[in-house]
Amino acid sequence: MTPTELHALPIGTRVVVRYRLHGDTHTATDALGELVHVGDTACTVATRRGEVVIAIADIVAAKTVPPPPERRPRSA
Repeated sequence: MTPTELHALPIGTRVVVRYRLHGDTHTATDALGELVHVGDTACTVATRRGEVVIAIADIVAAKTVPPPPERRPRSA
């Protein structure tokens, strides 16, 4: 998915976005969660650990993903 296609997604869509890291030992990482905002220079994904702001120029790939599976009840 290109940044242009990312702009076309409705807010609240569940996505995974792979993006470049700068000055770290890893070259890229993923943000999995709900799309909160898409602007001209950055997008925001609400993950389990909080909101991640990603520069559009750093996006390597992105795609929509299905909702997470429902949690199973714990057995006693």
